[in-house]
Amino acid sequence: MWRIGELARMTGATERALRHYDKIGLLVPTAIDRTSGYRWYGVAALSRLERIRGLQRLGLSLRDIADLIDAPEVQVRQAVRETVADIRRRITALDQTADRAEDYLDTPAPLLPQQATVGTRHLRVRHLEVTHPGELAAVCAAYPTSTLLTWLRALPHGGFNAAVDTGGTGERLTLPARTVVRAVIPPATGIIDAGQHLFAWLHRHHLAIAGPTVEDHLSDADGDHVTVLEVPIDTTRPAATPTGRPKDPLSTPDKARETTPQERMEHS
Repeated sequence: MWRIGELARMTGATERALRHYDKIGLLVPTAIDRTSGYRWYGVAALSRLERIRGLQRLGLSLRDIADLIDAPEVQVRQAVRETVADIRRRITALDQTADRAEDYLDTPAPLLPQQATVGTRHLRVRHLEVTHPGELAAVCAAYPTSTLLTWLRALPHGGFNAAVDTGGTGERLTLPARTVVRAVIPPATGIIDAGQHLFAWLHRHHLAIAGPTVEDHLSDADGDHVTVLEVPIDTTRPAATPTGRPKDPLSTPDKARETTPQERMEHS
């Protein structure tokens, strides 16, 4: 038989690990010297230790190993299959996290877009014809804590339609429950630049825009202001490629025209 230090050297385990295995009842010594307190391990203990370490290398936790070490082989193999599936799910999640981190590092914008589901929203709006995004600054100044909507599926190359929430008067507009990509705009980032970066982010992630972008201008009692952009996306289909994208009257160089209420609802 071997003392604990000898067994540790033979197998590559640590004495601390062997004591822990003893404490949880996973690997008890073959004998304990009542006078010195030394732990002694025999061949059966050596074989059991090697099985414990082998199952650990397969990804099983000590709790799982305690349940399986004396179980039939078919049960052990099923547990290993489940462990492999869980490991692969975690690898996929880590790959996705790494992709998001690399995407952030590859762009100069400090945006951190998030996908979320939002509920139905009812607004009273005044519709606008806009020839350039810069015109929206005056609209926002007139309604500093309001909501602005823009009907765009890409960066504008001419006139486009917009609407501002008047807070009580104007045409009724209902935005249905939808999946959106949301970005909180840092104070140092201009809204136009943020919108450009957000559209570029959507394009890189092959997400199709499914309605008006909502731009909320929010403030609190302390006078702090923040702008939140929400772009609804179609989760059932990817964005069209530039060569295959259908012509969009809201983002073409043609002169902007007034849309009908029915068309506006279709875009929303």
